[in-house]
Amino acid sequence: MKLMIAVVQDEDASKLVGALMDAGFGVTKLATTGGFLRAGNTTVLVGVEDELLAGALDVVEKTCKSRKAMTTVPTSAGGTPASFMSFPVEVNVGGATVFVLNVEQFIKH
Repeated sequence: MKLMIAVVQDEDASKLVGALMDAGFGVTKLATTGGFLRAGNTTVLVGVEDELLAGALDVVEKTCKSRKAMTTVPTSAGGTPASFMSFPVEVNVGGATVFVLNVEQFIKH
């Protein structure tokens, strides 16, 4: 058995949870916060039998697509610490970061 941990952008979370459940996987959803862009994200935990792992990973890949978004980045202007300007920057967001761990024991009461 494996434990699949997928960290996804909040925007993709509900769609991913629904797609995994439709495919027959049990899902635990945790609200988390990421460091990149200080944006909210969601961590999805899925217990998967070894032979079903490829199917679960396929659902994640099809559901959580990378896309471009605009954000502002503060930068120093004029050389003084108190003077900052923000300018727009295009960044890639979305997609998923997935960890797969071996499970020694699984207990469900």
